[in-house]
Amino acid sequence: MALALIRSLPDNGYVLSGNAIIKGQDILNIPQKVFDEIFRWKEISMIFQGSMNSLDPVFSIEKQMKEILKVHKIRDRDRNYNAIIKESLIAVGLDPVSITKRFQHELSGGMKQRIVIANSLLLEPSILIADEPTTALDVITQSQIITLLKNMKNTKKLKIILITHDLSLIPNVVDKVIIMYAGQAVEISDINTIINKPLHPYTQALIKSIPNITSTIKNTIQYIAGESPNLSNIKQGCRFRDRCPQAMDICENTPQNINIEGNQVKCWLYDPKIKITKKY
Repeated sequence: MALALIRSLPDNGYVLSGNAIIKGQDILNIPQKVFDEIFRWKEISMIFQGSMNSLDPVFSIEKQMKEILKVHKIRDRDRNYNAIIKESLIAVGLDPVSITKRFQHELSGGMKQRIVIANSLLLEPSILIADEPTTALDVITQSQIITLLKNMKNTKKLKIILITHDLSLIPNVVDKVIIMYAGQAVEISDINTIINKPLHPYTQALIKSIPNITSTIKNTIQYIAGESPNLSNIKQGCRFRDRCPQAMDICENTPQNINIEGNQVKCWLYDPKIKITKKY
């Protein structure tokens, strides 16, 4: 989905349906040249998973950042390239004086990830897609990166789409959560609902699987039994039914999206026509 939004799908990928509206334009249905000139990195940018490994080892950080500005033909009369780079590095908590002349092998993992985030902010986009931005980082650096994203959201009025498999990262960063399973959005809820009263059985299982380090009870870690469905041979019905402890016969039919107090869940348990006692 993220690659579709920035028009970078591989050759065997395509958008089957749907729209993505930014500033009144459907960015999925405009000429590629228009998207590159107006939207790519200027309105919507992305931090790729493991992207800190994408820094070029033979060029300094300064040269790499200037290249981004030159490629996108940034011409700001009030600021030169150095000023723009300095502002971007300061925004991610780095000292421009000590960083710009260094090479990627001279930086720690956390510093490299901050450089990648700074690169994504150079053109001041309104939307930032962060795909697993804390992958391969130690827990302290993870906390620093998440705090950084939170601060940018608050100070720059930046909209962030955070893609992660670690639910423990998101409570203080996001407002809305989309839970994906086998290529489907099975629940779209506010963060309080996800953490305190999850709706979909898959979301409930995810929350229960988070380890509780304060518990004194042995074997408190719970896991989801079974295996994910084969995406090349998706069968009709709920895609989670073979792993769901609350599965019913009706789950062999594909559930509709059901609205629950402003949230959305794809599950027969919440169909008003079916009387079921839900437990969590």
